[in-house]
Amino acid sequence: MFNLENIVRPNVLKMKAYSSARDEFKGAASVFIDANENNLGSLAGEGYNRYPDPHQKKLKEKIADIKGLSPKQIFLGNGSDEAIDLLFRMVCRPGQDSMLHLRPTYGMYEVSANLNEVQLDAVQLTPDFQIPVLEVLRQVKDTTKLIFICSPNNPTGNLIEPESIETLLDNFDGLVVVDEAYIDFADVPSWSTRLAEYPNLVILQTFSKAWGMAGLRLGMAFASEEIIALLDKIKPPYNINEATQELALKALEQTEQLAYMIEEIVQEREMLVQALPSLDAVEKVYPSDANFLLVKVRNANRLYSYLLEQGIVVRNRSSLPGCEGCLRISVGTVDENQLLFQAISNFK
Repeated sequence: MFNLENIVRPNVLKMKAYSSARDEFKGAASVFIDANENNLGSLAGEGYNRYPDPHQKKLKEKIADIKGLSPKQIFLGNGSDEAIDLLFRMVCRPGQDSMLHLRPTYGMYEVSANLNEVQLDAVQLTPDFQIPVLEVLRQVKDTTKLIFICSPNNPTGNLIEPESIETLLDNFDGLVVVDEAYIDFADVPSWSTRLAEYPNLVILQTFSKAWGMAGLRLGMAFASEEIIALLDKIKPPYNINEATQELALKALEQTEQLAYMIEEIVQEREMLVQALPSLDAVEKVYPSDANFLLVKVRNANRLYSYLLEQGIVVRNRSSLPGCEGCLRISVGTVDENQLLFQAISNFK
């Protein structure tokens, strides 16, 4: 049975969070000389001489309203990668504990495991890129603290069957982390709607994909209030800068434009799904619920180089187990997709 205190590192439970100047004073004042800021102003613009809100209260309240959550269920990070790294720091003892992920998948799970000296256990997805649940449960050890599941999966693009995720949540006493970076392009509810059912569930989302804010580095984690409180406890005090907070608040007022962009990207994705198989160089286009396609091609390395010569950059994923001979192609604009199609059609 899941018990959060049983998996959190003892030193994390005991430690005190950093107390910033903005934590120690709450209220109105006309003179701020408590944080060693530059009171003459900022060369970057008005207000940037001051430290940002370390708790991102306004931003969390707006996200909570859109997502149907409490602000206390939301952690904001410098990209989802920060949340991934902090989850390792929160529960995994370096040199003692382990994690498990499903290959092929997003590479930062492995990078964070290696950085934090956590043993990396991996299970290969099935040929249709689903979870072999029984094999995963056989691989779970007493030291396994985290299972990472990317859904829709990167680089394959498909959603993971919900029944598989439910089984792992029901039978694993550590944290199951569902990375939903691409969920806005899928016609299914987020796992954030099921947080009340599973105290060991953590969901990752990002502003980098559908929201078009990759350059601002803003990621989200949704979980129980207890898990979020621990993540907030161990994060750097000012991990989301003021410019990012301001621009994200503006973006969150444009949900109609977001829906329009998602619709256009999905339409272009489906156009590519229909068109690419007609090309001689294309052997298979895998189903996708993301903003990219995994495409099996004839001579992936040569086609990749050829596209570079045409000024078109895709991602060569053919070295990954299960993705042999495959390129990962992001959905571009109408014009970009036409250029891609024409380039591949001319490939000999």
